[in-house]
This record gives sequence, C-alpha cells and structure tokens, in this order.
Amino acid sequence: MKKIEAVIKPFKLEEVKDALHALGIQGMTVIEVKGFGRQKGHTEIYRGAEYTVDFLPKLKLELIVADSQVAPALGAIIKGARTGKIGDGKIFVSSVEQVIRIRTEEHGEAAI
Repeated sequence: MKKIEAVIKPFKLEEVKDALHALGIQGMTVIEVKGFGRQKGHTEIYRGAEYTVDFLPKLKLELIVADSQVAPALGAIIKGARTGKIGDGKIFVSSVEQVIRIRTEEHGEAAI
C-alpha cells in the first residue's frame, strides 16, 4: 500500500476528485494549507498599500491506495491538477506498513 500526498491549486479539487472517483478510489482527506515553492508568492495592493503574499493557499490531498492503483491514481491527479503554469503543485508517494479500519478492525487493503 502507498500513501499519496498531493498539493494542488484549490480550484482543481473537483477535477482531481472526479478523476480519482472514476478509478474507483473512494476516500481521501483534504486539508487547506498555505505554502510556496518556485512561485514565491506575489505582491498585492490593499487600500493603497503594497504588500507581499508569501504563502499561497493550496489544498493537500492524502489518500491510501493499493500498490496496483498507484500509477493510475498518479495519472488521474496529474491530469486533473495540471494547468501548465507554475504553482501546479507536487505529489509525494510513500509506503504504508499497515492500515486498520477502527469500526470493523479490518487490516491491510481490506481496510482501505
């Protein structure tokens, strides 16, 4: 099993969610985060004063998938989140040793 963490632009959430749902991936966690990378924020003017917005709003998606679903899930996230412009985000994949569904005490892939 793998944990996929994707940091994406907020307005791309529905496209990514729909693409993952089409693969049969049913659950994910969505967290509102702020950050920057190469984009390094931008400047704005508010009431005549210019200020720098260093941390831009993003969404972090977390999902656990079976090893066989990793490649299709990554493709769906990339397809749904890509705009082709700087700031599209990043995807991180890491191994998961164990998953337990609390309600039924199912273990492993059955608990996903």
